[in-house]
Amino acid sequence: MSTAATVVGKETRKGTSTESPGQPMEILAHLQSIEDVEARQEYWYKNIYQGHKVPQLTWRAVVMGGILGSLMSISNLYTTLKIGWSFGVAITACVLSFVIWNAFRTIFRKLTPMSILENNCMQSTASAAGYSTGATIGTAFGALLLITGHHITWQIVLPWTLVTAALGVFLAIPMKRQMINIEQLPFPDGIAAATTLNSLYAKSREAVLQAYSLIATLIAGAVVGFLGKGEFAWQKAMGLKLPELIPFSAKINGVQLSQMPSFGFEPSLLLIAAGMIVGLRTSISMLAGAALLYFVIGPMMINQGEIEAPAKLIRWALWSGTAIMVTSGLTSFALQWKTIARAFTGFKAKTNVAETAEMNSVEVPLKWLIAGLIPLVIAIVALQYVAFSINPMLGLVSVAMSGVLALVACRATGETNITPIGAMGKITQLTYAVLAPSNVTTNLMAASVTANIANSSADLLTDLKSGYLLGANARKQFIAQFMGVFFGAVAVVPAWFLMVPNKAALEAFNPPSANMWRAVAEALSYGIQYVPVTARWGILIGGVLGIVLALLEAWYPKARPYIPSAMGLGLSWVMPFANCLSFFVGAILALVWTKISPKTANAYVIPTASGAVAGESLACAVIAMITAISALAK
Repeated sequence: MSTAATVVGKETRKGTSTESPGQPMEILAHLQSIEDVEARQEYWYKNIYQGHKVPQLTWRAVVMGGILGSLMSISNLYTTLKIGWSFGVAITACVLSFVIWNAFRTIFRKLTPMSILENNCMQSTASAAGYSTGATIGTAFGALLLITGHHITWQIVLPWTLVTAALGVFLAIPMKRQMINIEQLPFPDGIAAATTLNSLYAKSREAVLQAYSLIATLIAGAVVGFLGKGEFAWQKAMGLKLPELIPFSAKINGVQLSQMPSFGFEPSLLLIAAGMIVGLRTSISMLAGAALLYFVIGPMMINQGEIEAPAKLIRWALWSGTAIMVTSGLTSFALQWKTIARAFTGFKAKTNVAETAEMNSVEVPLKWLIAGLIPLVIAIVALQYVAFSINPMLGLVSVAMSGVLALVACRATGETNITPIGAMGKITQLTYAVLAPSNVTTNLMAASVTANIANSSADLLTDLKSGYLLGANARKQFIAQFMGVFFGAVAVVPAWFLMVPNKAALEAFNPPSANMWRAVAEALSYGIQYVPVTARWGILIGGVLGIVLALLEAWYPKARPYIPSAMGLGLSWVMPFANCLSFFVGAILALVWTKISPKTANAYVIPTASGAVAGESLACAVIAMITAISALAK
């Protein structure tokens, strides 16, 4: 998700200026108006590029980005486990870096301002650390933990995370020239990050208030997370403890709903803020789906003996919810056939565009791609064989598929701002159901390779779009992104083992994404007979519903606000009722805010919600790790 910001500023080209060369949207419009590609590149280099005049790749930028990104990687791991969602890092990191560095400068007077391109490099490092590295730890590795009952050792998880994220970074090298320089794809989140930075450095009053609103809600979210999840004796003695759930007492058809998973309201700023971000359509769909499950279908199945106990409702329902999300995702992906086709045909056109020596010094050379790919491909194939006994030929197939699907994912991100990571993983799972039938481990881990690589590539291009509009040196951004991978892996892997020390700890999260990955892998590997009969009907109905909803969205785009969200309906049968209710509360708050004051809502809903998500998730993650360490110590 992106934060919209009003841009106030003017072109500045002097020495170590901290401002951008102009307003990003104006720059983009002008560049797109230049039809000749060579003329456009020459114009960019002479009028926009300022990477040779302004500090960019500095140690302070990389360290700041690495630290912030590491914290955000832990935050995103928690949200993935809790609600099946991860949130963009770039804008939050830019705002935090700006505020933190200025705070340092008030204490240490000799510190110079961090330039806008340093902050952009910081953004690249933070994005790699916070978003690219943990994409499949809580999903694929989580699903494997649920199936086998034991962890894959850190000696495998750490290099796996590093290598797949780094592969995504290197695979993005040839795509940058084509999708950003030549085709000028929008990459909306990249534009939003550039706009936010430009506004901050122009000292826009609104942008500064946005920054401090994010900081304020981050602190508030951390406090609520501590009060809700903290289990310290002194905290309880002082009464500093919020209930984790306010249960609702109700009975339908003889079934006590309070015995079902988390039937009530969870006083969580994270969940409410997430609802503010995802919006009313998805949140209404989630609440409606949860109401159908808890009030109608669930009690019916329990009374018929199809569900052994109310507490096992989600375990039965996740088959239907997963089917909705998988079929809708794959259908939406297939309906983007023009985008997919352009991903493969785009490189055939305009690839012989001449570049000056100056432009070549800015772009990442293709020899870096070759130098990086060879050892990384060997490493990931070897890891698949050593860790999971995946045949090296099948390992090579996963890498080849990753390259193809990363190309498609980057194109989809550039055109629509949506990275179809779920679809990428499911395509790989379907492929390996044929290539390696009845092998759930191969199915999961091959999909993990594809999803992580595609996610990393798309994330890098989004950051490169920001840098392109701000006049940054792409080669330096690439180095910053590559360094960020190491920060993120070193942070998120230990956090994973501390937050989730065993299968029981993971099950306590009731993790939507891990449950979905497990369900797909088991159904594809063990056959449909593995699934209970009533759940099979649920898969059929959910699958058809997912396809229909995706088709309706494509055929009737104007009616989209009134068409139920397939993602929302699917999640409502994979996560507890309390989560769906809190999402709905957040969406209603955002709606009321918009009705009362559209201007302030447009400016502050996303920053405040992003801060709350980051603050509470980070606090809860830290508490979970402290709890695990204390248990180990005993």
